Amino acid sequence: MSKDLEPAALDQWYVIESSEDLRSDQPRRTRLLGRPILGERSASGTVTIEERTEEGETLRKLPCLERYGYVWTTLGAPVKPLFDMPEFEEDGRRLVVCGVLTVRTSPGRIVENFLDLSHFPFVHTDILGAEPMTEVTPYKAKLDESSGELWVTECGFYQPQAMAASSGAAQVDYLYRVPQPYAAVLYKSSPGKAGAFDLIGIFPQPLEETLCDVHCFMLVYDDVSSYEGMLQWQQGIFLQDRIILENQRPARLPLDPKAELPSRADTSAIQYRRWLKNLGVEFGVA
Repeated sequence: MSKDLEPAALDQWYVIESSEDLRSDQPRRTRLLGRPILGERSASGTVTIEERTEEGETLRKLPCLERYGYVWTTLGAPVKPLFDMPEFEEDGRRLVVCGVLTVRTSPGRIVENFLDLSHFPFVHTDILGAEPMTEVTPYKAKLDESSGELWVTECGFYQPQAMAASSGAAQVDYLYRVPQPYAAVLYKSSPGKAGAFDLIGIFPQPLEETLCDVHCFMLVYDDVSSYEGMLQWQQGIFLQDRIILENQRPARLPLDPKAELPSRADTSAIQYRRWLKNLGVEFGVA
């Protein structure tokens, strides 16, 4: 069973598949936190998720949720419900399920990279950043005591093409939300609706400590771009990130503050690692 996993990892909700891809003729055979998992949809639409042995025998049925375009499960007993995203109820938004990208690194590395503004000009050149506009202006990273979520606020960055629908370069406002250790959502100013934010989210599914399937979505105000165009734009961004992520060493995320030398731009990383340590996370960290 899963008794050797710490509650901080065990009691999270994790995505295992998009709702549209979990069909009655296509079960999802995968892993979660090192355990074999099978997700199936019946002909009537009911979803069942099981934890199995390595030989394929059923150990137990797992909790299941369908929300935000995905199928979620947990190996533990979460003390609070899945986090709320009210933006999914707003009219005029388009949901783009951006597929699954397998990355050979830890889930913490993936979330930390998602929070990092400083790599934009160097990894996503002429898209999310460009030289010589490389400065990361001061921003705030704080744990919200009431919700237990990590928020990164007052972020901004010059971007040649902030979203698929962008018609030119712009200074873009950012907010990051980490509602649970291995899930993150970006809110960035929308080119399709003045004063609104588009959402980009990542839900790393830890197959093993240093191997993840990353599920990604966009929820946008965009009446101009094709679904395929938005999908290709976002997948291109994450393929660039994968190269960097798979070359970071160690693959497990170090939580010792002396392990890696931070800079002023690493405020979010410092707070994120401190949060994981305080939660007692051991899976995928060094």
